[in-house]
Amino acid sequence: MAITDDSSSRSKQATGSKNSKGSAYNSAGYVQGPLKWAIALTASLGAILEVIDTSIVNVALTDIQATLGATVSEVGWVVSGYAIANVILIPLSAWLGDVFGKKNYFVFSMIGFTFASVVCGLSPNLPILIIARIVQGLFGGGLLAKAQAILFETFPPAEQGVAQSVFGVGVISGPAIGPTLGGFLTDNLGWEWIFFINLPIGLVAVAMSIFFLRPDPPKSQQTQQPVDWWGIGLLAIAVGSLQTVLEEGERDDWFESSFITTLAITGVVGLALFIWRELTIKAPAVQLRVLRHRSLAAGSVYSGILGMGLYGALFAVPLFTQSVLGFSATQTGWLLAPGALASAIVMVLLGKISGKVDARLLIGIGAVGSALVMFNLSKITPQTGTDDLFWPLIWRGAVTVLMFLPLSLATLGPLPKKDVSAGSGFYNLTRQLGGSIGIAILTTMLEQRQAFHSAVLLAKLTPYDLETQQRLNALTGVFQSRGSDATTAQQQAFASLKQLVSTQAAILSYADIFHFVGIVFLCSLVLLMFLGKGGAGAKAPMGH
Repeated sequence: MAITDDSSSRSKQATGSKNSKGSAYNSAGYVQGPLKWAIALTASLGAILEVIDTSIVNVALTDIQATLGATVSEVGWVVSGYAIANVILIPLSAWLGDVFGKKNYFVFSMIGFTFASVVCGLSPNLPILIIARIVQGLFGGGLLAKAQAILFETFPPAEQGVAQSVFGVGVISGPAIGPTLGGFLTDNLGWEWIFFINLPIGLVAVAMSIFFLRPDPPKSQQTQQPVDWWGIGLLAIAVGSLQTVLEEGERDDWFESSFITTLAITGVVGLALFIWRELTIKAPAVQLRVLRHRSLAAGSVYSGILGMGLYGALFAVPLFTQSVLGFSATQTGWLLAPGALASAIVMVLLGKISGKVDARLLIGIGAVGSALVMFNLSKITPQTGTDDLFWPLIWRGAVTVLMFLPLSLATLGPLPKKDVSAGSGFYNLTRQLGGSIGIAILTTMLEQRQAFHSAVLLAKLTPYDLETQQRLNALTGVFQSRGSDATTAQQQAFASLKQLVSTQAAILSYADIFHFVGIVFLCSLVLLMFLGKGGAGAKAPMGH
């Protein structure tokens, strides 16, 4: 008992948690005063950098391909390599924080991320760029989950709504900010600057992390456990293989490819062995037992669905505007920017009331609202323009927040304080994987539905269809008036009609996937019965 009391005393002394006047920490170990907001800004800045870099590269791939002489499939690994490394590290972030110290690990991740960003911008060829992106993804995986865990350990339950809203502004608006910023930098300064921009921001974040984050306890108080190398290896194999399947499957025609089939089998077997390993050893690298908390299990599933809707919709809209409407990357970015601003505004407002309202009610309103927005977007036509997309995208940005912030509170708020770090890792992992799964599903659906609609529409292009004949005659007349002879004009008319059919098939396909995402949001309402009340009814986290 004497040893425990002495240890507790040293811990309080190290963290400054005594109730002395002017202390930065209260008796429960939470930060008080201006310092807690400095910590919130520091943690959020790291998370924002990581999230933006998941999407900022997408609009620059064409320029990178041209500069480095790469094929489309090769340059795709600039995105895939980052995503794969990211999801491997996220579930390990809690263990790494315990081993090296939460502050040390966050600062190290921030330094590594910033350094890797510079290497990306200086890359003379594609292999070095891909390797640098993988390294960047590994360090970035430690920023996202750890940032959210830091906030839960810094703020008392009553203030979690406001704290998580600060964090959520970057996470939820990042996927929209990325293409906007990436398009501007690529068009005006060159693709290298989408990486160089991280240097000044990263250096500021590193300095803030060193200065503001809570000091790690003395090394003697950190439990020394053997490293679970088998668990880490199985996790890398399982999650890496499955994420590669999601990233590359559509490009390789899914299970028609022996490469994708082998990876899928490897991923499933590796996942089964990983789960068995982590549940049967005393000191696992990933604490799967934390899923015994019902709020975390249900919230992580819901987080995956939110990831599908959040990233899936933001994947489909830029594709539609650029491939069908002919928008540039910068134009598409500016179209998405107001929605990101709406997310930030609603996030701040919601942070002030989320602790007083049942989280399940807010999540339900957000899910229904998101579904209605998707159904509205499914009404797109060949005449759809910026004005038709502006308000739906504004509303999408606003109502998605009603799911994101309350879900974080309902999922992680009820957890004991000692389980928050591991729980945050699972929660953020499922959102990232949900986004990858959503994009993989929507990409495949888009291709299949476009082939279906093309076949249906082309079947009507026969010499016996009156409407087709009238359209062909009208087009033939147009081309003849421009100087083409009768035979050439007829060929041009038929080619033009086929192009119109192709465009119409694409529009119908995008309408189908918007409708599908809306249905997914409505189906997610079933999971509400498994969630806690969040800020309105969650118990305060217990323990340290």
